[in-house]
Amino acid sequence: MSWLKRFAPSSLGGQIAVLIAVALLIAQLINFAIIFQGRRAVRLQSVVQPAVTRVIDAEERIASGRFRPGPRGRVRLEPADPIPANALREADVERAMRAELADLGIGARRIETQLRPVARDDARLRNLPPRQARRLRRAGWEIVIAIERPQGNWLVLTSFWPRGDGPLIATLLLQTLILYLALLLPLLWATRRISGPLRSLAGAARRFQPGDAEPPLEERGPYDVRALIAAFNQLRARVGAMLEEKDRMLGAIGHDLRTPLAALRVRIESVDDEADRAKMAETIDEMSKTLDDILSLARLGRSSEAVVAADLGALVEAVVDDFQALGADVAFADAPRVTLRLRPALMRRALRNLIDNAVKYGGRAEVSIVARPAEVAIVIVDGGPGIPEDRIEQVFDPFVRIEGSRNRETGGAGLGLALARAIVREAGGDIGLANRAEGGLEATVLLPRR
Repeated sequence: MSWLKRFAPSSLGGQIAVLIAVALLIAQLINFAIIFQGRRAVRLQSVVQPAVTRVIDAEERIASGRFRPGPRGRVRLEPADPIPANALREADVERAMRAELADLGIGARRIETQLRPVARDDARLRNLPPRQARRLRRAGWEIVIAIERPQGNWLVLTSFWPRGDGPLIATLLLQTLILYLALLLPLLWATRRISGPLRSLAGAARRFQPGDAEPPLEERGPYDVRALIAAFNQLRARVGAMLEEKDRMLGAIGHDLRTPLAALRVRIESVDDEADRAKMAETIDEMSKTLDDILSLARLGRSSEAVVAADLGALVEAVVDDFQALGADVAFADAPRVTLRLRPALMRRALRNLIDNAVKYGGRAEVSIVARPAEVAIVIVDGGPGIPEDRIEQVFDPFVRIEGSRNRETGGAGLGLALARAIVREAGGDIGLANRAEGGLEATVLLPRR
């Protein structure tokens, strides 16, 4: 069944058309079988009934002593069976003749038949219409019926056998073609009218991004499809309104939390113990950073930053320079200049989180750019112990840390990788992590070239 799935059409219109075509084919095959069966019954009766009549007439004339063998095609008497052993037989005629003669009380020991081509010089053809005679000379058949009488001799008669079904088959095939054209063409038009709006709806759903100013999708097609498109437009509007409300709420939360944090930052200046003051300031800074990460992750997809064409090499080099200025062991290999459309500030933040993780957990970071025909890869390698294979995907979940102590000195709140992946995916790419055979972890950022 796998080959059937491979060649079956995937579209709605194609599947409906194939279904109707198969149903029509099955119906036509049944129709063909009924017609051929009826034609066979008519053909059988057209041969059997005249043959029985001639046999009755011959028996009556034999009984009255007036029987005279007729010319070819008439009934004649033979002393032995005239049918060769290897003859092409017609069993249905034999059974029908036996039943008819038995009903009439005419005894017959054996009944045999032979199908053979009509001789081109057959005298009987002269009495037929020219068209029928030509057809019989070209591809005509005759049937010889031999009946063994109780006396041991054989009654033999010959008749034309209408065997050819070519005209009937041609007529049925033409009928099938007309039926297919009459039904499938309007059906294909109707399914296209249905599937066209559905394809537009699927495309709009794939393109949907919160905050996009895309106009409502045109409601067209049958009633059910128009109702579906209308429901999608309403859903998109409700989602946009909910996200707008969420952004306003997050802005208020951020403002309400930053104000007391700023007040705390001022108040700790009055603490005399310098060590305590430094720890308090570090805690406030960590809280502010965590708050920024949470708000950034929550607002992602509705960024106010516009998508612009940016030099990816220059962007990565600027992030590396910032780390090097702070004394971090970060190296950047010479990279080709590649221009991509993205949000530069968000992409810098994603790369900063990845490089910061590499320096914090691996001691160093080596950054390189690999340009490919369809995508660009930013590779960040560290010298750390790596990550257990079964936890590589878990580290991208918010608030998940491999080091579970929650000690601020060994890591942040567990939002850096989650935020980085969300930023890259919003740009149409993805991030993958892999342990290196020679040690260390390799983070790869894949961005499409579009």
